[in-house]
Amino acid sequence: VQLQASGGGMVQAGGSLRLSCAASGRTFSSDAMGWFRQASGKGREGVSSISAEDSTIYADSVKGRFTISSDASKNTVYLQMNSLKPEDTAVYYCGLSLSNWYPRLEECEYDYWGQGTEVTVSS
Repeated sequence: VQLQASGGGMVQAGGSLRLSCAASGRTFSSDAMGWFRQASGKGREGVSSISAEDSTIYADSVKGRFTISSDASKNTVYLQMNSLKPEDTAVYYCGLSLSNWYPRLEECEYDYWGQGTEVTVSS
C-alpha cells in the first residue's frame, strides 16, 4: 500500500488549501483514512478521519473550518482547509487504518502513512 499526499503550500491567514491523498495497492472499501499534522517541535496530532461509510470526525481545533471527503472511484481522500490560521502550519500526513469501520484520530490505529505535505500559513 502506498499513499501519496499532495496539495500543500504557502497561504495567508484566512486562505484555503485542499490536500489530496491518493492510495494505491488497496481500495479502502473497509478502511478508515485520516489526516494528521505535525508542527515543528511538536508531536503528530489527528486532524480528521473518514470511514468507508463516510462517517467523519474532526479535531476541535479544525471543526467548522476543515472538511474531509473521499472519492472511492479515485481511491483518494481530500482535506479542504478553509479559514486557515498560522497555527495550522505543519506537515500534513495522510494515513490508512486497515479494516477499521470507524473514523479514528489516534495515531496508533494507522497502518500506513503518506510522505507528508507541508502547509505554511502566514499572518
